[in-house]
Amino acid sequence: MVRLSKIYTKTGDDGTTGLGDGSRVDKTDLRVESYGTVDEANAAIGLCVIEAGRDSGPHAGAMAKVLTTVQNDLFDVGADLCCPIEPGEKPGSRLRVTPSQTERLEGVIDLHNERLKPLDSFILPGGSPLAAHLHLARTITRRAERVTVALLGAQGATTNPETVRYLNRLSDLLFVLGRVANGDGAADVKWIPGAHRT
Repeated sequence: MVRLSKIYTKTGDDGTTGLGDGSRVDKTDLRVESYGTVDEANAAIGLCVIEAGRDSGPHAGAMAKVLTTVQNDLFDVGADLCCPIEPGEKPGSRLRVTPSQTERLEGVIDLHNERLKPLDSFILPGGSPLAAHLHLARTITRRAERVTVALLGAQGATTNPETVRYLNRLSDLLFVLGRVANGDGAADVKWIPGAHRT
């Protein structure tokens, strides 16, 4: 259980921050950048949940429920990234993202994607307000994935690779849900290559 009684501690005034294992690193450290970008993606998904509550589409309620579950998962991802894996760490001794969480996302993707027509063009990130928010959350999630991939490359022995797989699948889910929010793709705005060249 987490308990926060004081919001500011002043310990970060020197440009460092504490990791979950008690060590201190620069706030520009790849690990901090990684879980910080995951936090940013989570905030963007929070806006999607709000927008889903305003949306009258037939799948908006189900999307809000899925996205709220994802928000909880992203705190798991952040907690995992915040605590470097220790040599000899016993399974279950720390909160780590598991393959089952990634597989759950795959199930939701498959459920919604089977209704969608295959794409014959890239689509612009827009359409309905909910779709636009989902596409924004997708791009932030992709950035979180890229930073986490860089962290895995630099600190692979202390980083859980399942965090990368989860973020990769999440960005796919957000793309699919963006199409669902556009009337199962009917209102997708297609990219027309070179349409406005003079």
